[in-house]
Amino acid sequence: MNNKGLNRIKVVLVEKQKTSKWLAEKLGKGEATISKWCTNRSQPSLETLVEIARVLQVDVKELLQSTIVDTPMVYIKLPNKGLQG
Repeated sequence: MNNKGLNRIKVVLVEKQKTSKWLAEKLGKGEATISKWCTNRSQPSLETLVEIARVLQVDVKELLQSTIVDTPMVYIKLPNKGLQG
């Protein structure tokens, strides 16, 4: 499975002016584990993600990339035959 870009942990840490070392200490995890999460080489469990959100004081949704693909709208101009009165 391609984990690229699944979480935003690194981004939120920067926004909160916190380090991965700080997060590792708060969670009781190794710095290598946090590094893997921050680079999206692996993903935390859902329970751990909730704990990360609690520690960083953010909604868990802020730690995840959106799964909604932003596709452009396509407009089709239809001929207006028969619509003129």
